[in-house]
Amino acid sequence: MAILLNREEWVEQAYFFRNLRERLAQNLPAQEILQRIDMELLASTRMPMAAQFLAAEMKHSGNLASGFIRLSHYFTPFQGFVVANAEAENLRFATETALTILEKEAQYKAAGASPSGLFVFQFEAISRHRLGYDGGLPAMAGDPIYDETWKQFLGDLRHQVGLIDFADLVYLRSQAYLIDQRRSIADYEPPLPGLFPEKEGRIAGANRGRDPLYLFAALQRQLGYPEVPRAKQEDSIANTIATLKARQKELESRVKLLEGEMRGTLDLKALKEFGKPEILRPPEDIP
Repeated sequence: MAILLNREEWVEQAYFFRNLRERLAQNLPAQEILQRIDMELLASTRMPMAAQFLAAEMKHSGNLASGFIRLSHYFTPFQGFVVANAEAENLRFATETALTILEKEAQYKAAGASPSGLFVFQFEAISRHRLGYDGGLPAMAGDPIYDETWKQFLGDLRHQVGLIDFADLVYLRSQAYLIDQRRSIADYEPPLPGLFPEKEGRIAGANRGRDPLYLFAALQRQLGYPEVPRAKQEDSIANTIATLKARQKELESRVKLLEGEMRGTLDLKALKEFGKPEILRPPEDIP
């Protein structure tokens, strides 16, 4: 289970994620970067040892996510969740975007994150990049910054997403809602404890019935909440082209099999490499 880290650790984590992202953009091998970057990190923190462990884990498993998961006392479940989604083959979630999210989160924690601010940042990251609430909300709950009240809220939220407006969720659990209610009922006590300060509640109340993205943007402007990076358009186009090329290659292989069957020279062993014919999905599924 992850523990609360001090400012020095978060500063080094932010440096680590930023440099890993920048060097990967220069087409340097991830394993080579990890093997060398520990020398640049502050030796009084645990980040150099974490980088060494990630390098060893990547050498054996070929991915980063397993290293984050195994270092669960240092990295939070949300960090492992983000990296795992970047490495998932069925998602169009770029590693550059994932590392930028982790860098911004570490910077925010180094500056003194609040549970409400971190919640909004993590929730927006999950929703904006479609990472999945079923896995994302439990991963968020594993962050030690959240107390038991917050963990209960995150557990309940899994059943409320899509049913209740996000601005309502924030406003109804805010100090602003309590103040508004006590104007008419002096001794009013909310059924659930408040989680969000008055300012967050006021902003949420002003955005009820609107697209949640407007609320995220308002909190970032007014309260300095960290901004979630968006996927670059060129990354989306590149992923689409790569997907179409892979499907074209599979289609060509299937055509060859059909030709072999017609000629009576079908190699049954070649069929083992094919599962369900994903290439036959409806055209609207193709981005």
